[in-house]
Amino acid sequence: MNIVMDVFNFFIGAGATVMLPVIITIIGLIFGLKITKAFKSGLTLGIGFAGIKLILDFMTTNVGPAAKSMVERTGVQLDALDVGWGSIAAVTWASPIIALLIFAILIVNIILLILKKTHTLDVDIWNYHHMAIVGVMVYFVTKNIALGIGSSIAMAIITFKMSDWSQPLVEDFFGIPGVSLPTVSALSSLVIAWPMNWLLDRIPFIRKSTFTIKDAQKYLGFFGDSMIMGLVIGIVIGVLAGYDITAILQLGVSMSAVLVLIPKMTSLFMEGLMPISDAAQEWSQKKFKGRKLFIGLDAAVIVGNQDVITTALIIIPLTIAMALILPGNRVLPFADLAVVPFRVAMVVALTRGNLLKNIMIGLVVTASLLWCGSATAPVLTEIAKSVGIDLGSGAMLISSFASTAMIQSYLVFLAFTYQPMIGIPLLLIGFSGAWYFFEKVKNVNHAMD
Repeated sequence: MNIVMDVFNFFIGAGATVMLPVIITIIGLIFGLKITKAFKSGLTLGIGFAGIKLILDFMTTNVGPAAKSMVERTGVQLDALDVGWGSIAAVTWASPIIALLIFAILIVNIILLILKKTHTLDVDIWNYHHMAIVGVMVYFVTKNIALGIGSSIAMAIITFKMSDWSQPLVEDFFGIPGVSLPTVSALSSLVIAWPMNWLLDRIPFIRKSTFTIKDAQKYLGFFGDSMIMGLVIGIVIGVLAGYDITAILQLGVSMSAVLVLIPKMTSLFMEGLMPISDAAQEWSQKKFKGRKLFIGLDAAVIVGNQDVITTALIIIPLTIAMALILPGNRVLPFADLAVVPFRVAMVVALTRGNLLKNIMIGLVVTASLLWCGSATAPVLTEIAKSVGIDLGSGAMLISSFASTAMIQSYLVFLAFTYQPMIGIPLLLIGFSGAWYFFEKVKNVNHAMD
């Protein structure tokens, strides 16, 4: 058992760039690929992930300080610093109950597959931390290990079902067949986006709007090119941050580079995924007699879409502005501004690239991140201190656009932490309603179309 745990901890510590090739290679072998083809697929995905991570780090390095300067120039006091999802992941993996939570999530996925209650085989173990952090926070507050594990199990069930329900968006809009995205940071926006999109469709002006990023590029002409749009947005952010002319131009070129490089990196995901996807479909036809089976991957496979990146670059400065004026907000957006593409990606797919809807829904999602992040910042800060994370001598709290800042994570945290005898049944009723709608009502409507 100790040897198994040592091996498990080694791969967890190595991070996604090492874990992903190993997991994909194993999955490829299970689905009948030759070792050489399976390994090449896994390595290709690992390279693509490493490339995206480098670009996101590059984006954080450039946008983060600019955003902070913009906020500082206004003089607004925000006492919860957005330290980024990476810091939150470190807090999660350092928890004393992390092994129990990870195994619980994995077992739930296997049980749901056996019972045919999900089609998603989640191989994105690295991102289990999004589900596990809720359990870590619940356990920290309640000191009840059963509630901690139960909250992570609830997160797992919600995540796998939402992956199933949103898989058609991944296949139809992004053109990635046989893949679902059980990444909480991407799925979380749909909790708000699904009902809000339905409401917006009831407003004639918005319902009839077909204005997309491609339309914007057409009307903007030269300035509609993705690299030029990145240049312009970067320059605007630099000006608002009070940078000198050199730094402004450097930021502009950096943002232009992001728009050009991310699509090239994500194309590696497609190259590595196709053999696995094809083999999984063949395997599922043989073993499950026609049953659908989706490979659950990191949402990084879709953030390179031009509509997603451009929408995110519009939302980023609006997020900073919102943080300054939103009543009750304590979060200073910083490190996680670079992962805004993950928060808007599924929104873009849901609206079919409707730019007006993207911005409206994106701003409501952002407001929820700020509010939920503000509410849970004190707990997150205490947990970070308890596992030995050095927060320096400053008096600031920490927060992130991950953890319980995400709406379904926050709701599960509330249900299991405050009055669980009432909160858990209410959560169960709400999720059961969503399950009925997507499994019954939506399927009937789809059949009638």
